[in-house]
Amino acid sequence: MEKVRIDKWLWAARFYKTRTLATEEILKGRISINDQVVKPAREVKVGDLVSFRRDGLTRSIEVLGVSDIRGPAPKAQLLYLETPDSLKAKEAYSQQRRYAREPALSIENGRPTKRDRRDIEQTGHDWNERWSASL
Repeated sequence: MEKVRIDKWLWAARFYKTRTLATEEILKGRISINDQVVKPAREVKVGDLVSFRRDGLTRSIEVLGVSDIRGPAPKAQLLYLETPDSLKAKEAYSQQRRYAREPALSIENGRPTKRDRRDIEQTGHDWNERWSASL
């Protein structure tokens, strides 16, 4: 086997959980082979440079082997080699995420749920007797 469809290869190399997810990403234009945006039926061969964006990070992978069968993870890792530039970018991205966390993750309490409202009412707060400027 010299060539295989890019969606099958991405699935077999375990970059995506299903072929459907790989196909959707290809159709969104997030995957390119040798700096050309491709369609799902495009064939990939040994020596091609596959670039894809995922979670805000662009990764570059050199194809070392082709397979259309999804096997165990150690076997799948033999199908590709990540470029040194991609490894540096991945490390910088992980450092950035470690030190500058997503602001939304720091929000512990948002709008009260129905259960929260009941708990507030049971603690003795009487919302009808609170201070008002109209009195």
